[in-house]
Amino acid sequence: MADMQRTLVTREGLEKMQKELDELRSKKRGEVAQRLKEAISMGDLSENSEYDDAKNEQSFVEGRILELETKIRTAVLISQKKKGGRVDLASTVTIQDMSDGSEETVTIVGSTESDPFEGKISNESPAGRALMGSKLGDIVEVDAPTGIIKYKITGIDGAKVK
Repeated sequence: MADMQRTLVTREGLEKMQKELDELRSKKRGEVAQRLKEAISMGDLSENSEYDDAKNEQSFVEGRILELETKIRTAVLISQKKKGGRVDLASTVTIQDMSDGSEETVTIVGSTESDPFEGKISNESPAGRALMGSKLGDIVEVDAPTGIIKYKITGIDGAKVK
């Protein structure tokens, strides 16, 4: 237990995990148990695909419950730092692609909350690592699968480059 990894998470992310855990415990577990009960009542389990499906779903649900319990137990809340300083966990950063001038705004989060489609990138990702510790106006290089991408930091937590 002493060497258990911390789960870096925002308050919003922790609440989302707790909500999912409550849903799995209070509702989904019961639904799966009912499916199992119905499948068992059908008789021969050796060729019962309903039973196999329900057992697989039960295994998934119980595994997810254990995963969420561990993440919540080891959660370390990350909070917003002072405005406009250096990029850190929970910073919202506006970056400009130096090759085409396009801008994108991302929030740096722990790997548990990472969701690029929502603009949340992990501090452990190549882009997240490159941005961490940078300040307004810095140009960072990201080692991406397609090659090196250069970004200029044009905003941090609402502060903009003048």
